[in-house]
Amino acid sequence: MPVKPVEWRDRRLYIIDQTLLPRECLEIALSTVDAVWEAIKRLRVRGAPAIGICAAYGVVTGILEHNPSTVAETLEAVRAAADRLATSRPTAVNLFWALDRMRRVAEAAAPGATDAEALIDRLEAEAMAIHAEDEAMCLAIGRHGAGLIGENAGVLTHCNAGGLATSGYGTALAPMFVAQEQGRKFRVFADETRPLLQGARLTAWELVKAGIDTTLICDNMAAQVMRERRIDLVIVGADRITANGDTANKIGTYGVAVLAAEHKIPFYVAAPSSTFDLTLETGNQIPIEERDPEEITHGFGLQTAADGVKVYNPAFDVTPARLIAGIITEKGIITPPNRENIARALGE
Repeated sequence: MPVKPVEWRDRRLYIIDQTLLPRECLEIALSTVDAVWEAIKRLRVRGAPAIGICAAYGVVTGILEHNPSTVAETLEAVRAAADRLATSRPTAVNLFWALDRMRRVAEAAAPGATDAEALIDRLEAEAMAIHAEDEAMCLAIGRHGAGLIGENAGVLTHCNAGGLATSGYGTALAPMFVAQEQGRKFRVFADETRPLLQGARLTAWELVKAGIDTTLICDNMAAQVMRERRIDLVIVGADRITANGDTANKIGTYGVAVLAAEHKIPFYVAAPSSTFDLTLETGNQIPIEERDPEEITHGFGLQTAADGVKVYNPAFDVTPARLIAGIITEKGIITPPNRENIARALGE
């Protein structure tokens, strides 16, 4: 099995601190809402599904932190924890989906709860259910997408959408893990993914650990690798998908999609149904997080830019649905990804 970035043991939340990879694989405990908020904000845990799982457990962590004695106090702790965690990152829809689900369960269960502990038990079970559902969805995504990877195929991926970004198999990497389990030989090209190098630090680490033939390339090498006909398909993850199929993912994804279209290479997005935000009509409505300029000017502590230079550092971009061959979900592959097909696939 791929690595698990989030664990819940003995009513305590543990994560792998992904800022330390690949030099060190360290598990840390998060015992307060502020610690969970910091872990999400500082990318100690990242990837839309993993963020959602961590946030759900973060709500339970917030309740236990306040040690409520009544149902009313428990309900107030839920609201406070969810409101705080919702401010951590703006783009990944799974964060808000998980928090809203925990809020709804709390509000629905509170009237029938006999005491605070009963309500806490119900919310803990809900967080564990979110975790288990994601694991099942990722495996299903892998099984639906594995058939796209032919024998000796070349696959390009951008950023990290493997086990580290979810609860196990991942999204974009899930078809690769399943294809490997099915005995196929293929090679993966992983973009380094500037400026925080999630492809170099995380994706390459996961794939090599799994024994998959992996080649790391700089982001600006993708066009040349495609031109040399080394790539047969692209599979990336997603942080939010709108009703018409426009997809937000790590910055640089849109450029890869444009290059794939130019070279007539199919470009796929892999994501669970929880990543769809049908309240948004198009990608123009997706909020794009802008991160600290020092991620570019002082990457990993080393100054690489002139003092006083202006910096623009969006963390995500949006790929139009017209550039996407299909969206691989736990329900199957949505192709072409348009409003009608998405609504039909999601049962909306």
